[in-house]
Amino acid sequence: MTTTSQAPFNRLLLTGAAGGLGKVLRERLRPYAKVIRLSDIADIAPAIDDREEVVTCDLADKQAVHHLVEGVDAILHFGGVSTEHSFEDILGANICGVFHIYEAARRHGVKRVIFASSNHVIGFYKQDEVIDGRSPRRPDSYYGLSKSYGEDMASFYFDRYGIETVSIRIGSSFPEPLNRRMMSTWLSFGDLTQLIERSLYAPNVGHTVVYGASDNKNLWWDNRYATALGYAPQDTSEVFRAKIDAQPMPAADDPAMVYQGGAFVASGPFGD
Repeated sequence: MTTTSQAPFNRLLLTGAAGGLGKVLRERLRPYAKVIRLSDIADIAPAIDDREEVVTCDLADKQAVHHLVEGVDAILHFGGVSTEHSFEDILGANICGVFHIYEAARRHGVKRVIFASSNHVIGFYKQDEVIDGRSPRRPDSYYGLSKSYGEDMASFYFDRYGIETVSIRIGSSFPEPLNRRMMSTWLSFGDLTQLIERSLYAPNVGHTVVYGASDNKNLWWDNRYATALGYAPQDTSEVFRAKIDAQPMPAADDPAMVYQGGAFVASGPFGD
């Protein structure tokens, strides 16, 4: 894990703290704040010491989110539905929720947000295309649409109110890549931690879009517009190459072999 020589924040808010990445970040964020406020609608393990605050909060509840944000210096917004669902399931946490977060930030004077966006914002690009942070978005799902909306929210709140955001289009952040697609999209926990550190402390980020991927051999994403963050990934999926190559080869027309968003492009429709 990277460490910072800069002064820690007084209080950081981490939403989605009961989720997969939330559990990883709970410990890794400790060097960056005197107190970490951990929030989720799901059950969270109790605070381990006086450097943690645990708050149950439904992101769809505007008033609850306003109370949640009070007294924090920066927000790491990792909360919400993290896989594809019906639009109705996505709406409350991912769309209303991101609006509530930014409105609460405005009202409480919070000036830095780290938004957990997703590669599914651009999932309909083919895997033989290389894109950057300014390429037109091509969301692959209702989930991807919600993250695209969140990026627009971040842009608006910077232009209108000066709230700065780094939107991290997270690829696949797991202990190791699970399949061939993830050989390109994998983001190690160490590189994620470094990226969050850079996003918290880099000056004048405005609204910066950065792709969250490690130093993988076959990258689809060009981070040229995020160079000011100073992100320099240290890990690579190549150390898992033999293990992944031993898996059966999917069909050539399998979405996981064609589209950057993989199977998300074919999920749904729901409720038919």
